[in-house]
Parts: sequence; structure tokens; C-alpha cells
Amino acid sequence: MAIPGSPASSGALRLSPRAFAPLAVAIALALCGCSINLGSLSPEPDAPPKPAPTETNVGNAHAATTRGQALARSGRTEEALAEFDKAITLDPHHAEALYSRGLLYQGERRHQLAIDDFTSANGLTPQRAEPLLGRAISYLALDKAKEAAADLDEAAQADPNNAQIWTTRGLAYERLGDKSKAAGSYGRAIGIRPKDEAAQSGFARVGGKAGQNYDTF
Repeated sequence: MAIPGSPASSGALRLSPRAFAPLAVAIALALCGCSINLGSLSPEPDAPPKPAPTETNVGNAHAATTRGQALARSGRTEEALAEFDKAITLDPHHAEALYSRGLLYQGERRHQLAIDDFTSANGLTPQRAEPLLGRAISYLALDKAKEAAADLDEAAQADPNNAQIWTTRGLAYERLGDKSKAAGSYGRAIGIRPKDEAAQSGFARVGGKAGQNYDTF
């Protein structure tokens, strides 16, 4: 999945999922309990609002993100991750840095961390398909086909000419046992990218028939 792109402003996502490493599997959350301090139930004073990133921080975050993307393309994963971490520290609302770091985590099979970053990026740029596709791929790696299908439904509506979305959606619905939607999705991918081997094999696997109309939603 190679994903070039350079932002014009903080939070502007200009990547498409095609840049860093292949994808794969898993991670989780841990909670710890502790005794209740009754004094902690008293009202707390409102915390002061966090200051917005300064113009300098935003510019530095862009620069760190660009460096991180170049390092990721060169296979220098740890250095790339450090640059994305730096960008997000400087500007926590930098959607491109969050998305790029998510791709890096995904390539390392750290899928829950990837999902967290894609979720944050999607919240900042809800009109973009890329974070939804990225999150869906990680959901599929964690055997969460239902969640993946929901993301891919939304992604396909946001970017209906993206063959990779339709191929991945076909896989999600195939895993859910919905052969009609799977065939329709694979068929849409083939219509956009006729030499898509994954879509072709998926279409054959679910018994898709050329020329047949499928309801893809």
C-alpha cells in the first residue's frame, strides 16, 4: 500500500492507502482496578483548556510527518515512528500523522494501535475514505468482519471508484457469509481494475457470474 502525499494544512489528509508495508495481525488493552478514595468523589475544578497548537508547532508537525513518510518508504520503521510521534505531540489533531502512524503500526501487525490511530484520523477527516479502509483492514486481521464491513460500506460511499475498497469489502462480506454482497463488491472492483487478481479470485470463490446485477449495499 503506497501512500505518498503532502498536507496543505493541519488535519488535512492527503494520503491514499498504498505506501508503507504489507498488512497483518494483533494487540489488546489492559485495565487495572484500585480502591475508591471517597475524597475523589468531590467536584473537581474545571481544568484549563489545552492551548491550540501554535503556528510553529503546526509547521514543525508537517515537517516531521513528511520526514516520517520518507523514512517509512525507505524501510526505516523505528525512525519513521519517532517522527510521527513527534508530529502528533506537536499537533495532536494532525490527521495525516495519525493516519501515517496507523499504517506503520498495521505493517508491524500492531492492529489495535493502528485501529486507534485510524479512528482518530477518521474523527478529524470524516469525509475521507482512507482511514476507514485502513481500519477495516486491521479489523479483518483481528477477525472482526462485521466491523470491517461497516467501515467499508461507508468508505465505498465516500470513494466509489476505489478498487481496493471494493475488493476488501468483498472479502469482509465473504467472511460474513453474504455471497451476494461479496460478489457485487468483487465485481465492482473488477469493473474499476480489470486485472485485480484478488478481486477475480474472490469473485470466482463466491460463485459470481459475469453480467449478473448485484445489489452492493
